[in-house]
Amino acid sequence: MQLSRNVPRFLGSCAVAGVLVAGVAAPVAMGAGVLSNEVSDSVDGISSSLATSRQPLVTTVTDRDGNPIATLFDQYRLPVTYNQIAPTMTAAIVAVEDRRFWSEGGVDPKGMVRAALHDSSGSGGTQGGSTITQQYVKNYLINVVDRGDKAAQYADRADTIARKLREAKIAVQLGQTESKQDILSGYLNVVEFSGNIYGVRAAAQAYFHTTPDKLTVAQAALLAGMVNNPNLYNPYTHPQQALDRRNTVIDDMVTNRVLAEKDAETAKASPLGVVDGGPDIPSSTCMGAPDDAGFFCAYAESYLEQAGFTADDLETGGYTIRTTMDPVVSRTVKDAVDANVPPTQNGVANTFAVIRPGNTTHEVLAMVANRDYGTDPAKGETSTNIVANASNVFGAGSSFKIFTSAAAMEAGVAGLDTPLPNQSGQCFTQPGANQYTPQYCVQNDGTSYPDPISLRDGLATSPNVAFVGLEQKVGMPAVLDMARRLGLRNSLNTNDAGAKPDPTSKDTRYSEPQSQYFQDKLSFTLGNSPVSPLEMANVSATLMSGGVWCPPNPILSVTDRDGKDVPVRQQACEQVVPAGLANTLEAGLSQDTISGTSAAAARAADWHHPDIGKTGTTQFSESVAFVGGVDDYALSSMVFADGPHPQEICPGTPVHLGECGHGAFGGTVAAPPYFHAFSQLLAGKPDVPLPAADPAYLTARR
Repeated sequence: MQLSRNVPRFLGSCAVAGVLVAGVAAPVAMGAGVLSNEVSDSVDGISSSLATSRQPLVTTVTDRDGNPIATLFDQYRLPVTYNQIAPTMTAAIVAVEDRRFWSEGGVDPKGMVRAALHDSSGSGGTQGGSTITQQYVKNYLINVVDRGDKAAQYADRADTIARKLREAKIAVQLGQTESKQDILSGYLNVVEFSGNIYGVRAAAQAYFHTTPDKLTVAQAALLAGMVNNPNLYNPYTHPQQALDRRNTVIDDMVTNRVLAEKDAETAKASPLGVVDGGPDIPSSTCMGAPDDAGFFCAYAESYLEQAGFTADDLETGGYTIRTTMDPVVSRTVKDAVDANVPPTQNGVANTFAVIRPGNTTHEVLAMVANRDYGTDPAKGETSTNIVANASNVFGAGSSFKIFTSAAAMEAGVAGLDTPLPNQSGQCFTQPGANQYTPQYCVQNDGTSYPDPISLRDGLATSPNVAFVGLEQKVGMPAVLDMARRLGLRNSLNTNDAGAKPDPTSKDTRYSEPQSQYFQDKLSFTLGNSPVSPLEMANVSATLMSGGVWCPPNPILSVTDRDGKDVPVRQQACEQVVPAGLANTLEAGLSQDTISGTSAAAARAADWHHPDIGKTGTTQFSESVAFVGGVDDYALSSMVFADGPHPQEICPGTPVHLGECGHGAFGGTVAAPPYFHAFSQLLAGKPDVPLPAADPAYLTARR
């Protein structure tokens, strides 16, 4: 009875085997002609795809010295050549998957018939008739050619005669054009082992912390056994099945006469030997970068995407991205901000960005924060790039007076020595006001300011009234345009909540970009709008470059998997203000650490280097800033409330949120990490003098 039930299955399986063999060997024989013709038109194209499609490889991101800081990938794959694979590995995979691999021509007619007979016997289980070459084709189609196409991948796996015939025909073509060694290494590079691990080199590293040329018999047998069913034979989730499968492979190696019985018994007696807690694979995103490199890496990634690379390009291209990150500068400023505000400090962020000025590029050297780039808030991590984005929603305070000063000097409304009215408690009419618009009344913080006060002294001591009056005189369009030109390119495109403007909102705070929203608001010069810490550092870089703006550039070079340079498109640098104006404004900013708002902190740090600086403090001290530069470093340090319940920031060890009566200032809380870090970075180096002021910008011209 059993035999009679299996007769139809037997005949059908034999017919399938016959069709496949005939369809490959003689397309018009045995009724295979029609079926062969259905797939023949696509075979050449698929063969071509197989030859030209680029395997997804790991992209490596490095600092400027070439030290890896992160990996980006969709499939964790590290390619190797045949000569870099141990004979134990090639012997194991051939023994268990295709014993006649070295003698067959891409397909194995005997294997097809044998599999058909076995599958029709009713003995349980199935046998594949696929050769390693056919498996190579199938895996390459699934994992490379059709990687992003679910429907095509489904077709690549379909148990149909058409699919098997197509696969077999491509395998025959490969067998005629490629060496056995290349086919075998190609297969071992493309095949999946488990999870996101592809290829023997990645598997050797992930499971054994070794390289494929050093795989032992036991290790090679484990990996070869996994190929058949990576999930079932995963040594971490199914250790017993993995062990049994490994030992079966070892037995197959003995049967195939590539391993002595004695050596087999020794190998079978060994434990699985995989690394603890594994498989050990690196993070596939910038969140795996060191704590001083995460925000930098994320910025480099977004910068390249804006330059035309897609996310898929970066995750599969096998690029080496050499960034401009200076590991010494980055580590030093990271330690400084962590000492100022610990990473887990509730509700307080301290960002720090450093840029090297220049006339052809502004290289970003460091982008750090007391926060780390990640997804665990309990560890003080954030998945938002708080250094690059306009994440300081409270603003940079009086450091925005730089824009008003530059706009006034350019228009001839004021020069560095021009006296500015400075009577505290003065009220101003807002731009575009009508009879219903309330006046904007401003107080100076303290009573020691002279009236009038020169623009030079005002930049050092930062009275509010003088600068709001100057802003009104020069006009909001000119001030906002100057802010954009000097560096706030992205910040001004966000709304007053630091997000992309929502045109559907009825509230202009959310519907309009800052460049439009602040056209009628004199508060802009007091820095109460969302801002990017990186862009504020670039404002200093523009001034220190003689008025030349360049985009903050995190990329030194990109090379492809073959080591060839890949050009990176960059915005052109622009001479946004005359060099004389930039130099004069630097001269005006040179007194902050000497006699201005950060002088006390500078004395406490025994600071003596010539520099530029401007502090900022928002009205309720939710944010404080120091923006400046020294030697060939432009920088910004910002401390701001970043939690769901923002409060006044209080000075102390550590800096914290609270109700301290008189909260933090830019000079007391944001400037100290600057002095801390750059005292170390400049130790033993000669001072670099600041440029002289241009007489043309010392007095008003109209």
